[in-house]
Amino acid sequence: MRANIPKAPSQSEMLRQVQKMQEDMQAKQAELDAKEYEVSAGGGVVKVKITGKKEILNIDIDPEIVDPDDIETLSDILVAAVNEAIKKVDSTNDAEMGKITGGLSMPGLF
Repeated sequence: MRANIPKAPSQSEMLRQVQKMQEDMQAKQAELDAKEYEVSAGGGVVKVKITGKKEILNIDIDPEIVDPDDIETLSDILVAAVNEAIKKVDSTNDAEMGKITGGLSMPGLF
């Protein structure tokens, strides 16, 4: 009995597939870079607007939480909001790129 072994793609076919994947990834990265996200922290008293390139566009602070005697709390909320915004960009980028790569880790491609 002969085993039915699938024929491996040719080198040129593999190269075309890799090039297509790179093109798809570049297009998706451009789309993700242009995207904007808004994240809030502290129950919504601080809102951060960030791009897919992790550039902060705006930080909106509810005036009611500004207490000159407690700058530390405001600072903590700002840090939390910015960190959450960065995490949101990273997780969205990872999920979208994973759809293209099928979950393969491809260092240097994105």
